[in-house]
Amino acid sequence: AQLPFSALGQAEGENPLFGAAPAAAVSWQLRADSVAPGVLELVVTATPDEGWHLYSQYQNGIAVPLRLSLLPDAAFSQAPADSLWTEPDYIERHDELLNDTERYFEGEAVFRHRVYRQTGDPFTLTCQVRGQVCRDGACQPVDEQLQVAVGAGQPYTQPLPDSRDASSESLWWFFLLAFGGGLLGLLTPCVFPMIPMTVSYFMHHGGKLQAFFYGISIVLIYVVVGVVLSLIFGQGFANALSTHWIPNILFAVIFTVFALSLFGYFEIRLPSKWVNGSSKNEEGAGYLGTFFMALTLVLVSFSCTLPIAGAVALGAAGGGLLKPLVGMLGFSLAFALPFTLFAFFPSWLGRLPKSGGWMNTLKVCLAFVELAFAFKFLSVPDQAYQWHLLDREIYLAIWIVIFSLLGLYLLGKLRFPLDAEMPVQHSWLRFGSAIAVWVFVVYMIPGMFGAPLKALSGWLPPMSTQDFVLGASEHPSAPAADGMLSGIRNYDEALEVARKAGKPLFLDFTGYGCANCRMVEQAVFTDQRVRQMLQDDLVVATLYVDDKRDTQTSARNREVQNTVYRQNSQPCYLVIDPNDGRVLSGPVFFETDVEKFLSFLTSGRDSFREND
Repeated sequence: AQLPFSALGQAEGENPLFGAAPAAAVSWQLRADSVAPGVLELVVTATPDEGWHLYSQYQNGIAVPLRLSLLPDAAFSQAPADSLWTEPDYIERHDELLNDTERYFEGEAVFRHRVYRQTGDPFTLTCQVRGQVCRDGACQPVDEQLQVAVGAGQPYTQPLPDSRDASSESLWWFFLLAFGGGLLGLLTPCVFPMIPMTVSYFMHHGGKLQAFFYGISIVLIYVVVGVVLSLIFGQGFANALSTHWIPNILFAVIFTVFALSLFGYFEIRLPSKWVNGSSKNEEGAGYLGTFFMALTLVLVSFSCTLPIAGAVALGAAGGGLLKPLVGMLGFSLAFALPFTLFAFFPSWLGRLPKSGGWMNTLKVCLAFVELAFAFKFLSVPDQAYQWHLLDREIYLAIWIVIFSLLGLYLLGKLRFPLDAEMPVQHSWLRFGSAIAVWVFVVYMIPGMFGAPLKALSGWLPPMSTQDFVLGASEHPSAPAADGMLSGIRNYDEALEVARKAGKPLFLDFTGYGCANCRMVEQAVFTDQRVRQMLQDDLVVATLYVDDKRDTQTSARNREVQNTVYRQNSQPCYLVIDPNDGRVLSGPVFFETDVEKFLSFLTSGRDSFREND
């Protein structure tokens, strides 16, 4: 029977069945090509002997993955984004016996990496290569040092390419959104009445310093939850989590349960022994007792704040290492702030509004919003897998019904289990909110007939899923209403087409689950000048990183974005020279200004023509 490549003889090249492995089973070459002023592309060529297999950098099973690293030298710099080199497509084979997946190359493999020279003087560059090469029944470690002499040349004068994640800006927005969620959590019936009670306690027992520690403890408890989420949902899991059907359907169900709880149909409670156990520890003197008071507040308020804090946590689950931390920090800061401020300024307590039915009204309004967002989670896999169950008009119809019911509730035409009977429009704020909700409903209605609804472009399915667009047949030459590009989906094919056409290549790294992509497309790609330039002057590659129907192409697109261009966020736009892969303009991320986007495209086009 054929044995797996990594099953035998991994120590010192020894094979218990066949003896010692050959002294050298793979030959290596390193060269340095100048691809732009100050920019060197290092090319490592590996040629295994016949029958031997070299493992990929992406190998994560039993076999040792390939690692190529440059010895530090002040003569050059590397972009800080990613240490992996670009590599050819690997072969993937699952071994049932060992339940292990092998990723390896057959025959010659070429690896590329760019560096940026910091001196005009000659220097020698050294590359350390470590890994494993195997054949049936034998494996041999790889440990080589490759060197190449680099002659005199022009130093690199531009800022080094970076992997700046466009989500750094969105993290601030997510922080503010989470902070707003914390403020809403304060207004719930479980929490609001506790503010004056808690502050009054600290005014008589422990003073301002312990009140400050009380607020810090609340933040710490919620941030620990964020840390746990970060450890569970790391960066490598983010893309799969954000687009795979299982977590998205699960999140939709959870949001629906949260909404039903806020409507008042049932209450989500923690086990009473948890709350009672924490309350007993409050009696401890000093700061330990204060910490358990904070823990008790978090546990007691669980039934009211879980739907809000849970929404923050679920929204952060696909965001790598930072987003859960940022979300929980924002939520907990808003949640803890009044307890500390009112302890320092107790006279402010008299200005607080009294508890009442308005708190339940707020909960019900949040329930409608969470119910609407449950369908947003369902929409992501519906697009990625192309199920077409929630096409644009169906999605809009659901939102129109949900927010119409919210409008009726605010007008006093609907009541839920915990609502007190109220005089019709007793509150001017409630009446004003009803008007705002009905304006939103009326705004959405034209979308059923094909109106672009640009303000909602990041939240709606794309226009391409809409079955009926009023007047579409009358304007066949008009730009797509949603701006989505129909470029070449395969990077390597796009390179070849651009080379033959003699045009620069426009790279659009995008995703079905990318709300920011839809916003840029609606704001920029609907512009006739942008579309005309893309059609006439460039070749367009629309590279989806989350297409569940073609996972191989999506994986290749992610690999190209991460390792070749050292970016990891969507949207990401570049203009490149297809002949050598050199970046002519960009990267550009979340840019909704048409003039700036045109300038970015023009710069790339003109740079290509100058060097042609």
